[in-house]
Amino acid sequence: MLIIGSHVSFTKDKQLVGSLEEALSYGSNTFMFYTGAPQNTKRYDIDDNKTKEALEIMKENGMDYSNVVVHAPYIINLASPDDEKRSFAINFLKQEVSRCDQLGVKYMVLHPGSHTGAGIEDGIKNIINGLNKVLESGNVMILLETMAGKGTELGTSLEQIKTIIDGINNKEHIGVCLDTCHLNDAGYDMSKFDEYLDDFSKLIGISYIHCIHINDSKNERFSHKDRHENIGLGTIGFNNLISIIYNERLKDIPKILETPYIDREYPPYKYEIKMIKDKKFNNSLIEDIKKQV
Repeated sequence: MLIIGSHVSFTKDKQLVGSLEEALSYGSNTFMFYTGAPQNTKRYDIDDNKTKEALEIMKENGMDYSNVVVHAPYIINLASPDDEKRSFAINFLKQEVSRCDQLGVKYMVLHPGSHTGAGIEDGIKNIINGLNKVLESGNVMILLETMAGKGTELGTSLEQIKTIIDGINNKEHIGVCLDTCHLNDAGYDMSKFDEYLDDFSKLIGISYIHCIHINDSKNERFSHKDRHENIGLGTIGFNNLISIIYNERLKDIPKILETPYIDREYPPYKYEIKMIKDKKFNNSLIEDIKKQV
């Protein structure tokens, strides 16, 4: 079964109910959200009543909560060579794991971090040490996101992801989230995605993949720029993305759209999800969105 959704909002007043309602309006059967602003530490208490209400609505709509994903805040950098910043990252990530536990969410996607000049080896060591501290408690599985390699980002290659996973003590709580735009921008050929999966299987193991971010890219391969594009409008292309989405080896894994809003105002997800379900590209996607909102 196709498990498809997008990033949705999570507000103070409506919380998980609002996230779910937004997802359903797009024709989704899963979704991803941040438990607070991704760029700062401001958080509000989780309303357990809202969570229970959302779970009931999910049951009524046949949505499996185990496919819902949380994304960790961008400000967490476990790779930092600065002791104070790294300590903050560890403690804040522990809080986010605790919030996911309260919400009952199984998966949290995490950007591995940037070494900011300290070097790849030291940066990866810091990530491993930080994750081992975070994963001492809680039920959440942290999914390392594959990154584009912008600046000093880590997690840009299969080898780096493998090294991090190899260093984790509690391996049942670590996994991977593939991002098609990031993979393209890091240099992987998305028209040969099965070859990438073959390499992933040999080096790491397909069983570690638990989420895929489906994004086209504004940039050519090896650009290391990380600029998402709407489905079918970028350098990866609609047909390549459809092949990835419907790949048999990944059929039971949630696919999450993080494509940009049209004119920074109109969410494209309802229209992109329809294209994906129909397996047919809409050449007038942007114009149709503007007309119908």
